[in-house]
Amino acid sequence: MPDAVDRARETIRLLVLDEIDTSAAAELPPDELRRQIERMIHDFGDTRRIEITAYDQAVLAQEIAFDMVGLGPLESLLADAAVSDILVNAPDNIFVERNGLLTRSNVRFRDANHVALIAQRIASSVGRRVDESSPMVDARLADGSRVNIVFPPVAIDSPCLSIRKFVRDRIDLPAMVGRGSMSEPVCRLLEIAARCRLNIIIAGGTGSGKTTMLNALSKMIDNGERIVTIEDTAELALQQPHVLRLETRLANIEGRGEITQRDLLRNALRMRPDRIIVGEVRGTEAFDMLQAMNTGHDGSISTVHANSARDVLTRIENMVQMGSFGLPQRAIRSQIASAIDLVVFLQRMRDGGRRVLQVSEVCGIEGDVITMNDLAAFQIDREDLAGRIHGHYAVSTYRPSFLAALQYFGLEAAWASAAQAASHPSARHLADPVT
Repeated sequence: MPDAVDRARETIRLLVLDEIDTSAAAELPPDELRRQIERMIHDFGDTRRIEITAYDQAVLAQEIAFDMVGLGPLESLLADAAVSDILVNAPDNIFVERNGLLTRSNVRFRDANHVALIAQRIASSVGRRVDESSPMVDARLADGSRVNIVFPPVAIDSPCLSIRKFVRDRIDLPAMVGRGSMSEPVCRLLEIAARCRLNIIIAGGTGSGKTTMLNALSKMIDNGERIVTIEDTAELALQQPHVLRLETRLANIEGRGEITQRDLLRNALRMRPDRIIVGEVRGTEAFDMLQAMNTGHDGSISTVHANSARDVLTRIENMVQMGSFGLPQRAIRSQIASAIDLVVFLQRMRDGGRRVLQVSEVCGIEGDVITMNDLAAFQIDREDLAGRIHGHYAVSTYRPSFLAALQYFGLEAAWASAAQAASHPSARHLADPVT
């Protein structure tokens, strides 16, 4: 049963919402709106003899303001820099991720209708809708955070929201070294790979850091290049001056107007790109991505969900076959082997650290098998009493299959030096993850 404070808060909330002009309130600056609401709460408390402390008045005013023009209870979590993911399972069941670990939050929605109201506000802000007839949607917040919404009847108990917060700090490869995601010599290898325009696939599970790695690698792209990015929900943050951002579109109520990643990839080829960056390959657009990589658009980067570097190639092969292009298996594998130069596999490990586990080159094809070689592979040495994993990289010093590209860009000596440094005993220890 709600206590007296909760009943008082709810009574005043309803009085304020009944009294306030919502259309006029939406035009006010957030701080002014909060002050006006706080004055109304104070007046209602006096005239209706409702006991509520000054602190509760201020908190309630902020909550009502967020409900009217913001994202309700989520605002406090979005403002918390330590939170990277917000997972709303039910009005009173919200989890957040901090430093790679999930914990339950004490933030609450009033009820399922409150969750639905905020979810619909998020979807409508990017021209999308979510309801019973269209119960699943991807959207983004004004700050670039990615949102997935699932509505009843698909979600049984309540509307659900999964928010991947946009990282305001521009993380580069050296910063990832500082976070324990890789060693400094491996970082240098990835910098060289990006500079010599290798076609790179970044792979891993959900929350493993694929988008962060893509953004970091993209900083190696020269400012003079024309880049086209293709995403389901725009979240990449490239810093170059010549970037064209394309985003898919869902079908309208009549089932028309859908624009897929495959449509965007085909169109991107007519836009004179130097590089094409696909935020995430999920389906038949994998074929067009391979075509782009094989037709002079070197330096393309994309991400794929996969369980290992080798699994990436199988996943891409399966996605191409989903398109029923009628290509024999040998032809598909030949396309993959000639298109992809490097696979970077990341994983969120049990201590919460996101690490580069494999940097693997695609060497070619022998018979019907695509050959690969691990240029760097993370190996666990021990786990300390605090649960942190310590390890090192086993690094290959053989000449990579993309030696010609290294020579063309004058980076052969730099690569050999970085590989030698990475394999030296002094570079065996990987920095602890920041926790």
